Amino acid sequence: MEVDQPQLAKIRQSLEADDYRLDVVVHSGRAKVTIAAGPSACADCLVSKDLMRSMLAPVLGVSPDLIELVYPAEVEH
Repeated sequence: MEVDQPQLAKIRQSLEADDYRLDVVVHSGRAKVTIAAGPSACADCLVSKDLMRSMLAPVLGVSPDLIELVYPAEVEH
């Protein structure tokens, strides 16, 4: 299954509105998704990781358990 680029763009746009950046790499049926916060990011605007995985899975074409998700507090600077 391929990445649904229009839907991914909508998720990116939604996150960008709260000053987050979404980076996605899909390879061999797995996905790595990194969400980084900008200086004016809304601290309470991200949903739980489980919910985010369930939202991303159909868009990325992979099972939620095959999505490695990195949130801003875990991003190395």
